[in-house]
Amino acid sequence: MSVEPIILVIGDEELLVERAIGDVVASVRAGDPETEVIDLAPGGLEPGRLAELTSPSLFGGSKVLVLRSAQDLGKDLTAQVLAYAKAPADDVVLVAVHHGGAKGKALVDGLVKLGGRKIACPKVTKAGERIDFVRAEIRRAGGKISADGARSLLEAVGNDLRELAAACSQLVSDTGGKVDDAAIARYYQGRAEVSGFTVADKAIEGRLAEALEQLRWALATGTPPVLIVSALAQGVRGLAKVGGAPRGARGASLAKELGMPPWKIERVQRQLRGWTGDGVARALTAVAEADAQVKGGAADPAYALEKAVSEIIAARR
Repeated sequence: MSVEPIILVIGDEELLVERAIGDVVASVRAGDPETEVIDLAPGGLEPGRLAELTSPSLFGGSKVLVLRSAQDLGKDLTAQVLAYAKAPADDVVLVAVHHGGAKGKALVDGLVKLGGRKIACPKVTKAGERIDFVRAEIRRAGGKISADGARSLLEAVGNDLRELAAACSQLVSDTGGKVDDAAIARYYQGRAEVSGFTVADKAIEGRLAEALEQLRWALATGTPPVLIVSALAQGVRGLAKVGGAPRGARGASLAKELGMPPWKIERVQRQLRGWTGDGVARALTAVAEADAQVKGGAADPAYALEKAVSEIIAARR
């Protein structure tokens, strides 16, 4: 394979992390379309599991092993990963995802020393960084936007990177690539009354009638379906992240661990009442299906969104 056998994705900007992983998988699949992708968390990497997954298969084929939350591996599992990295398998790419920071630094240092390639995905927090992100997204989609235009888009959409990415893609598609203030104003006119996040909050809290009412109003006032499904996805992923956090962790340490502000964690903790792990998994599936449908797989995006909202609420029950 032309892809490095050991790759380190470092940072806690979720969108950038997922893109980095997606780019690696796409590169491997360019050479082997049947490449198997296996997601692993430290809890699923019991002793011997790594050796089992990286051993030659009777049927051949490439694998991408995505090791999530690598900072939580612990001493013994870290030693196993580093031992494997000294002589990685020919048909396996190991992607270690590390949140950054001091925890688990021995793994990062060890993999870099052994030749692992680093991909940085730091949190985008400053206004200038967000403007640069918007301009890069527009270029990525094949368009152009000025710095002032990027600021206007930030004011219209907000700071969430997933919503910004979706908005950039949609604007380039709708305008043919020239994204100016007039296009942004035209596209987002009348949207301020309601956002995808309002719909997501109502759905996650189990309020079917209110969620559907807000959804229909959002669509009627011009909120793009892709932004609504993005908000639903972020809301359900928030449940998964906070619900899966270590017990006993709280305050600043929990905020750092999850990469979320304390106020948002508190809100999600309240929303978690009434949810189970299985329910969150079902909601994630519903959102993934809606995302695919809204981005081209469905003739009626509004119906796909209504169905997703109903399924999320049913999963909560």
